[in-house]
Amino acid sequence: MDPGAGAGAPYASRTAEEVFRDFRGRRAGMIKALTQEVEKFYQLCDPEKENLCLYGYPNETWEVTLPAEEVPPEIPEPALGINFARDGMNEKDWLALVAVHSDSWLLSVSFYFAARFGFDKEARRRLFNMINNLPTIFEVVTGAAKKQTKEKGPNSTNKNNKPSTKIPSRPESHSKAPKVVAPPKDEDDSGEDYGEEEEEERDNTLCGTCGTNDGKDEFWICCDNCERWYHGKCVKITPARAEHIKHYKCPDCSNKRARA
Repeated sequence: MDPGAGAGAPYASRTAEEVFRDFRGRRAGMIKALTQEVEKFYQLCDPEKENLCLYGYPNETWEVTLPAEEVPPEIPEPALGINFARDGMNEKDWLALVAVHSDSWLLSVSFYFAARFGFDKEARRRLFNMINNLPTIFEVVTGAAKKQTKEKGPNSTNKNNKPSTKIPSRPESHSKAPKVVAPPKDEDDSGEDYGEEEEEERDNTLCGTCGTNDGKDEFWICCDNCERWYHGKCVKITPARAEHIKHYKCPDCSNKRARA
């Protein structure tokens, strides 16, 4: 099947709702490839073949094939070479990585249509809200969508239900998970003095790259070797990529090891 096949309907569309139907059909096809028909998908992604892409089509089908030959392509292209990483990763991690790139591609296609059809601010907002109401492919593939549903309840603010992500606070807790987002300031602490101490330590945490503590609400990551904290953007690590890192080493520690 040609990568542009099945795209005829959205080219004739002129509303946010029609572009959303295109998004929903492509999304359903890609979810099918990564869940129900995962064995077939796995076999098609042969690392010995050339750069392969996963395409989803508006009719809820999918295809693993080479990228479009025309330059520039008719619509944005999905991630190239998904087959090369297949045998070098745990299968679940590989599928999750493909899912993340598939989410990015679906958004790029939808907002390509939005630009092509001249959507105004209200139409783009309506399109995004409809898309955002659906779980991402990554959430479906990893089971995060079901977990989020279970966590929503009257006791969701209880300590036992807090997220497992780390915050820049006490040094002894730095060596565990590398993934971190900055903490909310209204976190429930056992005492007023302890809360003030925690807040002061968070304010004093500096990024090992830029040397500032700006962006406390942004994504942070801790080096498991030197236990220094870094802005994700400063070391080019995204939350999605951090999900697949078991032991993170900052650029300084990585360079020291290379020199040794």
